[in-house]
Amino acid sequence: MTKLVLITGGSRGLGKNTALTLAEKGLDVIITYQSNFDAAEQVVKQIQQMGRKAFALHLDLSCHTSFAQFNQDLVALLDTEFARVNFDYLLNNAGMGIHASFEQTSEAQFDALMNVHVKGTFFLTQQLLPLIKDGGSIVNISTGLTRFSLPGYCAYAMMKGALEVMTRYLAQELGPHQIRVNTLAPGAIETDFGGGAVRDNPDLNALIASKTALGRAGLPDDIGRAISLLLSEDATWITAQRIEASGGMFV
Repeated sequence: MTKLVLITGGSRGLGKNTALTLAEKGLDVIITYQSNFDAAEQVVKQIQQMGRKAFALHLDLSCHTSFAQFNQDLVALLDTEFARVNFDYLLNNAGMGIHASFEQTSEAQFDALMNVHVKGTFFLTQQLLPLIKDGGSIVNISTGLTRFSLPGYCAYAMMKGALEVMTRYLAQELGPHQIRVNTLAPGAIETDFGGGAVRDNPDLNALIASKTALGRAGLPDDIGRAISLLLSEDATWITAQRIEASGGMFV
C-alpha cells in the first residue's frame, strides 16, 4: 500500500516544499491549511499532477476545541478517498513566529505561541494517535534556535524546546507500537517565514552564510529532503533524536 503522510501547515513554506518532495518520492499527501484555501489547493494540484493522491483539510492549530471535528473529517477522508483507516506519517509543521525581545514580549504574544506550538501540537497529536499506523513515524519541526541564541526569539525558542522534550517522551511511549518520533530542527532557511527576511535581505543572508559551515543559508529543499530521510525506511532505527538541518550554523 502507498505510504500516506499528513502535514500540518502544508500550503506554504517548508510544509509545501516537504509535501512536494514526499510526493516526488511516491507518497500520497494530506495537507492542512489555516486560511489560504487557494494556496492549499494549488499544492494539491501540483501533487496530483505528479500522479499521487492529495487533499487539503482546514485546521486552526490554535483552536483546540476544533480537533475532534478535524479528526472526524480526516477519518471520513481516509475512508472515502483512500479506502483505509489510518495513515503512516505525521509531520507537525504548522506554526507561527514572533520576533520580540524578552523585555518587549507581551502576554498575548506568549500565549499565541504557546497555543500553537505547544498546546496545539500536543493535543492534535493526541487526537490523531489512534489513526497513526503501527510502524509509522512522527516528525516534529523545531528550530536551530533551541541550540544557539539570537536576540528576539526567546519565547519562540522556548516553545520549540518544549516540543523537543515532547518528542523524546512520545518516542518512549509509542515504542511498543514501533512508531518512531524525531525532531527536525532547521537553521535559517530562505522562505517567507518572518516576512522573508533570510530570503530577501541580502545583508542578513550574507551574515548567515558567514556563520554557517557550508557557507550559505538553507534552502527549502534542504529541509524537505531531511524530513524525507527521517520518514524513510532507511531511518527505521532512529527515534527520540533531535536532528539539526542547518548546514552547521554557529558550530
